[in-house]
Amino acid sequence: MTKCFLTDPDSSPSSCSPVRTVKLFPVTCEYIKGEKQFYYRAQQFYEDVPASEEGMMGDFMEISNVDLEGSRQFLKRFVGPGKAGTHCALDCGCGIGRVSKGVLLPVFEKMEMADMMEHFLLHAHEEYLGDDADRIETYYCYNLQEFTPPKNKYDVIWMQWVACHLTDKDLMNFLFRCKKSLRPNGVIIMKDNMARQGCKLDPIDSSISRHLDIMRVIIAKAGLEILAVEKQEGLPEVIMPVWMIAMK
Repeated sequence: MTKCFLTDPDSSPSSCSPVRTVKLFPVTCEYIKGEKQFYYRAQQFYEDVPASEEGMMGDFMEISNVDLEGSRQFLKRFVGPGKAGTHCALDCGCGIGRVSKGVLLPVFEKMEMADMMEHFLLHAHEEYLGDDADRIETYYCYNLQEFTPPKNKYDVIWMQWVACHLTDKDLMNFLFRCKKSLRPNGVIIMKDNMARQGCKLDPIDSSISRHLDIMRVIIAKAGLEILAVEKQEGLPEVIMPVWMIAMK
């Protein structure tokens, strides 16, 4: 397994527009109450999560197929002639590769995967992805707030249930770096829980769900244009709304 952490001084957000230093939503910062603890709790939580589909889905394994089908249909809107190519995709916060296997690998020639938990990546490579593991060029074992993807490499960057594990500033800066990683016509697709109002912190896995309007502002401040927004249908009412956002 290859562990990579690619950095480029030219891509540092600190050298770019002052907008990236703007304080976004004080309410979010109040909920988090310390970035180090916020990230540490998430790391501790996922160390105990088994490397399996059940581990990835928690108590909601029954929605996995609905989720994957919704993602496949949404992706189709942005890939093809005159749209994003099918050469290479990056799966951010990939876990064992549930989305890579069910959504991305059937479309793209090759892929790269990024996750902070090494045991997830090992399971993906050694067991879960089977023969498709040969098409994974690189496994990046890093936190996204510390990860700089290679420039001009990806047709699609997929982020599912991982934006919630980044602070406002780190999410904005990561999206800014991802924009530089896209090939011509490339898109970033984020899929995540969105709070019905304001922000909601889950202290167990240390994640924060934001209202869709808050997410829109973070995306805009990262210098990205939203192409489409779609709600994932077919989920139980007890589950927080899940939205898909395509941007470039």
